[in-house]
Amino acid sequence: MDLTNEAKKIQPELVDIRRKIHRDPETGFDVPKTKALVKQKLAEMGYTPTDMGRAGVIALAGGKTPGKTILLRADMDALPIQEEADVDYRSTVPGKMHGCGHDMHTAMLLGAAKLLKAHEDEICGTVKLEFQPAEEIFQGSPDMISAGLLEGVDAAAMIHVTAGMPIPSGTIMVAGGGISSTSCEQYHIKVKGKGGHGSTPHQAIDPITAAAHIHIALQEINSRELEGNQFGIFTTGRFEAGNASNVIPDTAEMWGTIRTTDPENEVGELIKTRMKQIAEGIGAAMRCSVDVEFFDFCPCMMIDPALASDVLGYMQALPEITAIDLAKVSGGKAGGGSEDFAFVSHHVPTVSMFLTAGSSLDGYNYSQHHPKVRFDDSVLYCGSAAYAQTALCLLKDHS
Repeated sequence: MDLTNEAKKIQPELVDIRRKIHRDPETGFDVPKTKALVKQKLAEMGYTPTDMGRAGVIALAGGKTPGKTILLRADMDALPIQEEADVDYRSTVPGKMHGCGHDMHTAMLLGAAKLLKAHEDEICGTVKLEFQPAEEIFQGSPDMISAGLLEGVDAAAMIHVTAGMPIPSGTIMVAGGGISSTSCEQYHIKVKGKGGHGSTPHQAIDPITAAAHIHIALQEINSRELEGNQFGIFTTGRFEAGNASNVIPDTAEMWGTIRTTDPENEVGELIKTRMKQIAEGIGAAMRCSVDVEFFDFCPCMMIDPALASDVLGYMQALPEITAIDLAKVSGGKAGGGSEDFAFVSHHVPTVSMFLTAGSSLDGYNYSQHHPKVRFDDSVLYCGSAAYAQTALCLLKDHS
């Protein structure tokens, strides 16, 4: 069975699907066109796709032979950013683009679905294909889990494309055991003062000054309150206040994220407690009131060591495809990015793979979430082969 060459034969179709999705990006749970395309393609292959949760789709392959069930997942949602990439299939939707490669993932899993349908009699169990919305807001995975996604599932696997790394395109990197990505929780801090004319600051209560002091003080949590072996990243990514140069506004607001590698999130809880105390304390000292809100939590991604070892072997057995242990690239450290498939990893044994789709060696100089990021869709067949190989081999070896 040479899944690599089988996948190469459907490569033009995968590129067409990917670029169609890329031109018409949709965000969050609002993915009707992408969902309709996925269901159409699955139905054409002979599947019976089923709606799950608010906007998800699942389909089952195999099931003819008793055995275990493995979940393969692709996310479908885009990002709320304006595309600046110089490609002829760029987004036609203002303010939205597939800047994280989820269009690639959806096309790859549809390719895997076609391969698995061709080998359905060889599936020693069942493959559950998941097409998930709302990954970027960490809500799609828990939504589908609550709708019954993991019923009967024994193991799960996902692939994420990367760009901008100095690693040849088409390389598959398998995350080893332990934590492969950080947890993430978003925060919003609103500082309320009293607005006034820029010429009479003594008659106002400046929320910008208070917010600036809060922002600087919060950086001390990492350097002064976490132990040397504790990992925590506090980032302010958005700071807004006022709309005129000569007016002191009533409010100043900050948004950002907290990331840790603590499976129990004790470090995250410590950071949140101290953030609230520091923000409220500084606000009070500067005559401002402060509201601190936390939302959209996503846990660490937990990788099953035995599963990861097996999958690395399966990937290295694929003809013409290079597969390596992610630890050779990361130094064994968890990635700073977060992934809502982590919710699945806290329920069933999980493996995570990365596929380089645009190397900095070839001029792909931007990474995910950048307005100018480009992904090399000539490697789509690699992802489809990897998905199918993972399912077929795991089910056979663990039947």
